[in-house]
Amino acid sequence: MRADYYSVFPATVGAPHDMLNALKGWWENTSSTWQEAVFYTLCAAYSLVGAVAVIQLIRIEFRVPEYGWTTQKVFHLMNFIVNAARALVFGFYKSVFSLNIQILRVILLEVPGLLFFSTYTLLVLFWAEIYYQARSMPTNRLRPAFLLINGLVYFIQIVIWVLEWLSYNAVTRIVARLFFAVVSFGAALGFALYGGRLFLMLRRFPVESKGRQKKLREVGFITAVCFSCFFIRTVVVAISAFNEVADLNVLNHPLLNLVYYMVVEVLPSALVLFILRKLPPKRTSAQYHPIR
Repeated sequence: MRADYYSVFPATVGAPHDMLNALKGWWENTSSTWQEAVFYTLCAAYSLVGAVAVIQLIRIEFRVPEYGWTTQKVFHLMNFIVNAARALVFGFYKSVFSLNIQILRVILLEVPGLLFFSTYTLLVLFWAEIYYQARSMPTNRLRPAFLLINGLVYFIQIVIWVLEWLSYNAVTRIVARLFFAVVSFGAALGFALYGGRLFLMLRRFPVESKGRQKKLREVGFITAVCFSCFFIRTVVVAISAFNEVADLNVLNHPLLNLVYYMVVEVLPSALVLFILRKLPPKRTSAQYHPIR
């Protein structure tokens, strides 16, 4: 990114800015060897998580083929798509970062992040449906709300891409980053709200209830992991909007990219897939709903 793009907006002053400048020497690296090692490591990590997701999807399909496309199956499919997309981007990072058309590079780097948002808000939707059904509340508006929110996010993002295509500068860059930070914060709030509600509801169940303790741990761990990853993403993306030192979409910040993507996508995805590894029962379950 050209330095004059940032001259319009003065750098943040004070301790946070000084700390970022101090860290810059650690994560900024123009060595092609370092860049190759880091981006190929990310490619391998995403490929592994994607393979786990698609294997689990196949196992679920063989276990309960009669249910069609359930929420669980769609969740694993979208996990595979997200991780496969990231693996391709990082596997061909030299071609991606050398694209002459700036907006194409931006889109290739940002689309998987949007798909990651949709994948995990689908999990929030599933929890919300369970919570509302348990409380005998209507659930007919939850799925349309999920589709509306995701559709609105993609529409606004496309508008931002068009603006960046017309004029890629400091203003459009800041707008794009802040929008994605807001989207990530919304996902974090969704996990805190519905994960927290479901956790508290499960705690009120009788201690002797079958599976209560296991479900408590499952919901608690997933809520903590997903809230943390989306909140960290919110903070990092918001900082990168105003300070090029924390920019992720550049080739010479390989270590920053390694830490960021491992913390906010790879490890959370791996943990969630591990926690949700149990196959659904062959008989009809009250907690296993086909998508209508």
